Amino acid sequence: MSGSAVSDYDVVIVGAGQAGAQAAIALRQLRYRGTIALIGDELELPYERPPLTKAYLAGEKSFDRLLIRPSAFWQEKAVDLRPGCRIVAVDPGARQVTAADGTTIGYRHLVWATGGAARRLDCPGAALARVHSLRSRADVDRLAQELPAARQVVVIGGGYIGLEAAAVLVGAGKQVTLIEAQQQVLARMSGTMLARFLEAEHRSHGVALRLGTEVRCIEGRDGAACGVRLGTGELLPADVVIVGVGIVPAVAPLLAAGAHGGTGVEVDAVCRTSLPDVYAIGDCATHANAFAEGARIRLESVQNANDMAGTVARAIVGVAHPYYAVPWFWSNQYDLRLQTVGLAAGHDLAVLRGTTAARSFSVIYLRQGRVIALDCVNATKDYVQGRKLVESGIEVRSDLLADTSVPLSQALQSDGILPTRAA
Repeated sequence: MSGSAVSDYDVVIVGAGQAGAQAAIALRQLRYRGTIALIGDELELPYERPPLTKAYLAGEKSFDRLLIRPSAFWQEKAVDLRPGCRIVAVDPGARQVTAADGTTIGYRHLVWATGGAARRLDCPGAALARVHSLRSRADVDRLAQELPAARQVVVIGGGYIGLEAAAVLVGAGKQVTLIEAQQQVLARMSGTMLARFLEAEHRSHGVALRLGTEVRCIEGRDGAACGVRLGTGELLPADVVIVGVGIVPAVAPLLAAGAHGGTGVEVDAVCRTSLPDVYAIGDCATHANAFAEGARIRLESVQNANDMAGTVARAIVGVAHPYYAVPWFWSNQYDLRLQTVGLAAGHDLAVLRGTTAARSFSVIYLRQGRVIALDCVNATKDYVQGRKLVESGIEVRSDLLADTSVPLSQALQSDGILPTRAA
């Protein structure tokens, strides 16, 4: 599994998460015969991260069921796993990377798939014991060790991580307070209708939501967190604090080597950076996205990781094809299955399909008459059919979208389409 005697590879993949592992898999699926190293800073085999704050935290899924592939697979496919290895420097001239222990590894092609580190709070007390981020298996295992003795939990951040953790912990009998600086949850991802529905669901399950609320500091006692002090001066007692406020892309070595970027590293249509034969994929890659009107964005999703992995693998084997994929995301909270397709940012109309009271509905987002995204709650059929609307880019009547008696697939037929505006 180690391969420490080998110091040069045809392809070096830095980052052994979803994107990196899938890149190695895709290369072998394309019958690439060169040597491959998959380097990760964790000691684990490559595993899926989304279940960490869902089934794994809840104890419903063991870690071996999170593995992207078993150990034997990597040996069979001749992918040299190098766990517990943190790459700290890239030398594009010498075509080599340097690990924290000073080891150098040469490459013909370098794939940077490091994702990012959990963003830490910029306030006093952020580094106290019993303050947790949930980015890795080790993070969740540490939290799990403290939970039996914990009664009051404060979650900071109303994104997917925070909401999923709150749902699991209140279900485990904890007193949970969730703090969000914005006036709604999922502020970066979704519209107000979905946010208000989810807020009501969490409150109905016993989560205390504090929206539009700032954190001044985390109070400590004997080196461990004991409460969260709000901007108002109020103190929320806490046996455990969970912080889910996004990630910081792990791209410093690439930027130091001269790669173009900032909050992420910039890549072209086939995931190449500005450095020769160096690619970047997944959460850390800033790319021009067709579903964001060509704007440069980062996407933190399994979909993006997998699709970019396929793009870079094809580029390396010489059958390059531009990255083009509809963004999609999902979340499980209580008995709710939230499926999102497309990007809702910049919408000028949100159409409710169904009723929130039924706990099975969709919110459809349009911009200039065109469907750009859907949030589907316990509505998988809408998600599947709505995806084609997002892909098509056609203009659709909003009244047809709202009519639950009409399948969304019919909106692709001529009677549901408005004449396309002249360019």
